Amino acid sequence: MIKVLLYLAIIIQFIAMYYAIRLVRATKYSAIWILFIIGFMVLAGERVLQLLAAYGRQVPDLAIVWHDIVVSVCVSVGVVLLDKLIIYIERLNYHRQMASKRILTAVLRTEEKSRANFSKELHDGLGPLLSSAKISLSALSNGEMDPSRKEIFENTLHVVEEAVRSLREISNNLSPHVLADFGLARGIQNFIDRVSALHNVKILFATNLKANRYDTDIEVVLYRVVCELITNSLKHSGCSDIRLSLSTSRDELELQYSDNGRGFNPQAMMDCGMGLSNINSRINTLNGEFNINSSKGKGMRASVKVNVRGALRAEAEPTSPRELRQRRKASR
Repeated sequence: MIKVLLYLAIIIQFIAMYYAIRLVRATKYSAIWILFIIGFMVLAGERVLQLLAAYGRQVPDLAIVWHDIVVSVCVSVGVVLLDKLIIYIERLNYHRQMASKRILTAVLRTEEKSRANFSKELHDGLGPLLSSAKISLSALSNGEMDPSRKEIFENTLHVVEEAVRSLREISNNLSPHVLADFGLARGIQNFIDRVSALHNVKILFATNLKANRYDTDIEVVLYRVVCELITNSLKHSGCSDIRLSLSTSRDELELQYSDNGRGFNPQAMMDCGMGLSNINSRINTLNGEFNINSSKGKGMRASVKVNVRGALRAEAEPTSPRELRQRRKASR
């Protein structure tokens, strides 16, 4: 039985050694892998010596001891090198994650900059043209017109007014001036007021931020997250009530959001879209936490937590009467 077991052990070790040697090139001739191969070879040689001893051959005890020493050295050095390799891989993964976050942050900043530029072009370029057209049409109202012409005039004036209103809405959605001038709480409240005027949904918003200002990236990301959550609820949930709170405590900014809609499978929606993966990516750029819970017929709840240590900044005061007037106009 001992001889059979020794034969079996030798066969298994030589098979393992064969496949290990085939993987040397795949492991880029790693010193760790080569040491393990040497260990396999020495162990196989030791089993051969034990098999010879089982057949009554004289095997020096010193040879067995040296085999054990070589195996111990190979395994010990391999484990030490493996520990260093694991540390290197962890460091490499960390740098890769940081690089991914920096790339995503740069993409988001570029997106916001493009939004701001496009908004400015719309507001400063197309806006004055529509306003001039409205003024010119209004000047025509001083003359006498027959009923048919008057109806055409009023319809045209109404279309121009709607175009001006739509332009202002699009410009504000692209780059909310209230967010840049007055901060996160005021920007979210402004968005909620505009949404409430267009939809028959009750939206309750509570916050203790007051006039606190934070890093621009934090304010923009959280503002976009709130907009995305509210838009998803209005489009997909069929809810009649939305509640959200934004609070700060020490070094943490926390957003709590819920609606009473039809609910959904969060994991399935995260995989297929609906903006949840986009929200998660944005929060990851801030090293924050995003959690969402929902089930069919029970609405949904979401929470966002962001560390804002060192990100609090004082609200910039208007430096001129003109800037003060612009801020008041934007808030309206």
